[in-house]
Amino acid sequence: MAPRTEKGSKNAAPPDYSKLEVGTKLQASADGVFYAAEVVSVSDSKKRAKAPVKVRYLGYAADYDEWVGADRLKSKALRPPEQAAKGADGKAAKGGRSKEKKSVRTPTEFDPYLNNRVNSMTLTQYIITSTKGDKELAMLANAIQHACKVVTNAIERAGPAGLYGLAGTENSTGDDVKKLDLIADDIWVECLSRSGVCGLLVSEEQEEPIVIKDEAKRGPFCVAFDPLDGSSNIDCNVSVGTIFSVYRRTSPDSQLCTTADILRPGTDIIAAGYCMYGAATELVITFGSGGQRFALDPALGEFLFVSDMKFPKDGGKKIYSCNEGNSLHWDAPILKYVENCKDEGYSARYVGSMVSDVHRTLLYGGIFLYPADKKATKGKLRVLYEGFPMALITEQAGGVSSTGMFKGKLGRILEVNPEHIHDRCPIIMGGARDVNAMLKMYG
Repeated sequence: MAPRTEKGSKNAAPPDYSKLEVGTKLQASADGVFYAAEVVSVSDSKKRAKAPVKVRYLGYAADYDEWVGADRLKSKALRPPEQAAKGADGKAAKGGRSKEKKSVRTPTEFDPYLNNRVNSMTLTQYIITSTKGDKELAMLANAIQHACKVVTNAIERAGPAGLYGLAGTENSTGDDVKKLDLIADDIWVECLSRSGVCGLLVSEEQEEPIVIKDEAKRGPFCVAFDPLDGSSNIDCNVSVGTIFSVYRRTSPDSQLCTTADILRPGTDIIAAGYCMYGAATELVITFGSGGQRFALDPALGEFLFVSDMKFPKDGGKKIYSCNEGNSLHWDAPILKYVENCKDEGYSARYVGSMVSDVHRTLLYGGIFLYPADKKATKGKLRVLYEGFPMALITEQAGGVSSTGMFKGKLGRILEVNPEHIHDRCPIIMGGARDVNAMLKMYG
């Protein structure tokens, strides 16, 4: 049962709410159960004396906001009446009776760890609030997080299960396919097609789009994904990842989806993200209102909130990330910019897995480049499931994404019009300081 306020004299000192500020995280009870919540407002009105604190339960919409009193709150910032009645020196105030000190639990080194696990917002809660009542979008997002968890498990067991190495085939874009590529692809296709809310799927590993024909299992969303980006590194245990973008179909729901539903600019994307499988499994996702970072707690099986994704305001660390093995084929402005980076003391960092390189760039600052060159006039990276989702996350984090010089002009990645489902485009993305300096090289 929820804790109840003890009955006292009419002159009993009220709880001290002065330390509760808007945004303070605490626990609030509802129907006798305590939930993670945050303070929305604190009122000093006499009409609100018994319930002066307005809280929002994390993971629930504003409709569930509630005014509560101290008897339904747990927070170190909330001082009980016996402490509020004491003066600054800890002695009882005039007219008040001194009370016996209650035993206080000694803090331990495990408290921050336990508090984070209990009070952190889960990805499921975030999905519920961010999808704003769109049940189908919430179902899709939960299918995506489930696919990420299953892929994580497959990668962790790859060595003992003999899943390293080539599968002996090539994918839709001519890359050698690893065994884990096929496993990750099967996992994503199954999770999304069984969600009941997808009408069309595009995978890097499959030449043709997957059209959901069963009307009972068909939904309004088209999803493009690279099930295991950077898989050439998987055998040496380097971080790899999954990248995805989500469109809402434009054709009538009564008809089968077509490629026209997904061959649209990145500005039409309604959600995008990536999951990185490394020392920890982290998922970064955006619904178009900022990007958020979650880490998988393997003991709980839940993604827990880590932080908002924001580029450092000053541009962050001076890092450039590119495959300089292609430099002989770059155009002059790209070459000049990279040389300037070296002259100005920039550090070179390149993993060869887009998820890893872009994730580091988002967190530390700098610039990531995979430009067009004489060998690949459209660049190497695919538009729908690499360029678009990473560009959207970069811009949501306060960065800049550009194609560089592409088709005779400088352009924004999200405004590219893909010609086919495995189309490519050049990639230049990172903090405004570095990307804008690079683009100035074109005059």
